[in-house]
Amino acid sequence: MRERIDVSEIEAKTKIRAKYLRALENEEWGLLPGPTFVKSFLRTYATALGLDGKALVEEYRLHHERPSEGMEPIVSSPQSARGRRQGGGPSPGASRGYMIAVGSIVAVIIVLIILLATSSSSKKSAGDHAATTVSKGAGAAKHHKTGSAGSTHATSDVLSLSLTPTGAVYVCLLGDGGRKLIPGSELQPGQSTPTYHAKHFEITLGNNAVELYVDGKLRTIPASSTAIGYSITKAQGRKTLSAAQQPTCQ
Repeated sequence: MRERIDVSEIEAKTKIRAKYLRALENEEWGLLPGPTFVKSFLRTYATALGLDGKALVEEYRLHHERPSEGMEPIVSSPQSARGRRQGGGPSPGASRGYMIAVGSIVAVIIVLIILLATSSSSKKSAGDHAATTVSKGAGAAKHHKTGSAGSTHATSDVLSLSLTPTGAVYVCLLGDGGRKLIPGSELQPGQSTPTYHAKHFEITLGNNAVELYVDGKLRTIPASSTAIGYSITKAQGRKTLSAAQQPTCQ
């Protein structure tokens, strides 16, 4: 928006469809094909806009990407050189051994199915009791929302924060461990920031010409002739910082 570039221009330049570009801007990861495509799109989009693609990918990986839980099956089909015929095909002995092994596996599976079927009735009452207990525990946690990275936490001290300037305003924003999220930049009206996530934010504002959103809620900022600083956590809320305590991003 600041450079007045239309989405169609970026679409033509990056070969990324416009709906995926809008999904990137809105952090609607569920509308994108998958984590691999998201990271590729972020790099390409950042390069087209002159941004730091590596930093965007790292932020996505840190806050939104889940480790894969799938495992690739391992298929074993051993063949012995000694079991091959002179012409290149398997010998009858090797073929019979393979069929015996397969038959043994099938027999074990059938026995397991029979055992499970005969024991299911005796476990029904215990299973019903366990299901009731789990249902009660799940009901107590229904009000918690699913996080952005896609995982549900029973309790969480992670906050979200975003800024929408209403006038020119200097901003220094630090996240966990003093990580510079906005490194002392002047934001202009009409320009909005991404939604940042951290357990502890420290922010310095040059004036009150900005809308501050914490966990999606607008927080009022009083008028001030000097810089305004806050420390923001889930436990302590928003705490005003003195001039000596305010971050400088230097």
